[in-house]
Amino acid sequence: MNLINILATELEIKPSRVEAVINLINEGNTIPFIARYRKEMTGSLSDEKLRQFDERYRYLVGLEERKKSIVNSLIEQNINDEQLFKAIDETLVMSELEDLYRPYKPKKKTRASIAKARGLEPLATFILNQEHYEKLNDYVNEFIDPKREVNSFEEALNGAKDIIAEMISDNASYRKHIRNVNFSCGLICTKKNDKNYSPIFEMYQDYQEPINKIVAHRILAINRGEKAEALKVTLSTPDDDNINYILNQLLKGENQFKPIIFEAASDAYKRLIKPSIDNEIRNDLTEIAENRSIVTFKSNLKELLLEPPVKNKVVLGFDPAYRTGCKLAIVDANGKVLYTGVIYPTPPQNKIEEAKKVIKEIVTKYKVDLISLGNGTASRESEAFLKKMIDDHEIDCDYIITNEAGASVYSASKLGTEEFPQFDVSLRSAVSLARRVQDPLAELIKIDPKSIGVGQYQHDMNQKHLGEALGGVVEDCVNMVGVDLNNASPSLLSYVSGINSGLAKSIVAYRENNGSFKARDELKKVPKLGDKAFEQCAGFLRISGHYPLDNTAVHPESYNIALELLKELELSLDDLNSEECKKRLESITDYEKLAAKLNIGVPTLKDIVSELTKIGRDPRDLNKKAILRHDVIDIKDLKEGMILEGTVRNIMDFGAFIDIGVHQDGLVHISKIASHYIKHPLEVLHIGQIVRVKVIGVDSANKKISLSIRDV
Repeated sequence: MNLINILATELEIKPSRVEAVINLINEGNTIPFIARYRKEMTGSLSDEKLRQFDERYRYLVGLEERKKSIVNSLIEQNINDEQLFKAIDETLVMSELEDLYRPYKPKKKTRASIAKARGLEPLATFILNQEHYEKLNDYVNEFIDPKREVNSFEEALNGAKDIIAEMISDNASYRKHIRNVNFSCGLICTKKNDKNYSPIFEMYQDYQEPINKIVAHRILAINRGEKAEALKVTLSTPDDDNINYILNQLLKGENQFKPIIFEAASDAYKRLIKPSIDNEIRNDLTEIAENRSIVTFKSNLKELLLEPPVKNKVVLGFDPAYRTGCKLAIVDANGKVLYTGVIYPTPPQNKIEEAKKVIKEIVTKYKVDLISLGNGTASRESEAFLKKMIDDHEIDCDYIITNEAGASVYSASKLGTEEFPQFDVSLRSAVSLARRVQDPLAELIKIDPKSIGVGQYQHDMNQKHLGEALGGVVEDCVNMVGVDLNNASPSLLSYVSGINSGLAKSIVAYRENNGSFKARDELKKVPKLGDKAFEQCAGFLRISGHYPLDNTAVHPESYNIALELLKELELSLDDLNSEECKKRLESITDYEKLAAKLNIGVPTLKDIVSELTKIGRDPRDLNKKAILRHDVIDIKDLKEGMILEGTVRNIMDFGAFIDIGVHQDGLVHISKIASHYIKHPLEVLHIGQIVRVKVIGVDSANKKISLSIRDV
């Protein structure tokens, strides 16, 4: 198996690039580092493409290792079948490889193995050869032997049929044909389980759909219903056709052996093949659905993590509640906690005047610029309370509704406890709400991505696969934005290329003992941070107020190139951020000529130029921040036909959920997103996008809002 050629073909990458990427991965380079600083070697492959490459490469490596193990097993069994070895070498799918190995794989005790131990294998061969039928009875009688526990004609014949059934089941080509037929022609069927039925699965109480057409979210919903024992799931497949297919492969024309072979084929299919293939198809459907959902989840998470931060603002985090009161936390522009407290403006206490007094006092005292109100329990009443204070000019600041998904998870986590041991869980949540507005990325990375609430059926998926995929998204986002070395928490630093949790803690400890870092090179003094780790992480860490290039994504290995570039343009470091500098950098047209002169690749040169034109700029600032209407604050205020502005909060296969400011997201079905056909909402929408929507349905009792983008 030629890994390089396979990857080149599948991923449409030049073989030389494939070889380069494999070498970079095997040398211990991270995906963010390869994507950002080795573009000449990879052909400027994106981090997403590189992760796809890495996943497929590791799969093929695992496949190759399994092939070697199987071949060694076959050699030990003295099997020398050239066609078999050729088929093993050529297959690229693990399930097909296991099918090829199935006949030779050491088996546990089976009906066929028992029959073989009783000496019935020659009888099975005699039947399959389909010759001398007139001698069958006499031949069968020869195998009756009480010492071998074969006591009758029927026992001998049944044992032979068991051997034939297992031979059929072990045939890789039969299995491949039947798997394809059942997937193409079968139906997935669900019925309610009366003993444990839940109305949540009403759609699936008596439901069927072609296996090859069912969409991801329905597969995951069915799986959830089955796991909850609310649904019974079966696959309806063309069983008679499959049995006849097997029979036709075995029969040598019409003969008297047909009834015996038919019984063996039926038994093989019903007892051995169909249950196994049904499980394979269900597993394949689940894997396809999970992969599709993970794509959506990754896209949603990326957009959420890259929401622009609200900088240089003092923020009041407002975590609403009823009985236990609304928790407050004020943080300064750098996220430092200035104040915490509790007020009771909501039922059952309704201490509104007392709450007003507290809010007015702390907003004035700490010069609060913005209130970050969580969208959880009691948020509607809390918003009405705040809005009235603003409208009545009792306080002079803005407020924003913040999705508090995952805040409680962080608050109760070990990390939350370590960060704020002096606060109880609810106060930590208020701090998180305030900081989430100031820097969404820095705050959200403290939460398990699966708990952030931007996916579908995330808790029903393969948690290892999901965790790896989402961890990759977080890592890519953190490294794309860059991290302030002197302010970053250990949790944020641990996502930087080349830095694990242990190194992150060492960096923070060094910073606390020695003061702020003044240069990237100082990282080399951090215990256990060696040359390789420095190479991987340095370009993604920022230090402001000292050497200008340390506050850019220019890697230290390219500092000399950056200085030569400035010299070529008759500029110096002192000229950076000036209009003249920007003008000269943007005037470069012949990148190939300049790259050759500086002895670097064009992609690296373009990256350096881009960085020198925007030193200190946060790439997230280019994204548009959501602006919500606050005259509509309750679902009861909605009327069909209203045109509102909202923010995309979550995207599923079947549509998108839009926050229109009423604490109950409205659903835009996929059919109502665009005037043209789209296969998936992600084709036109992304998390955090601001959209105009029309209210087309309101169900206050069930808290359901139907919206349309297409009809605006």
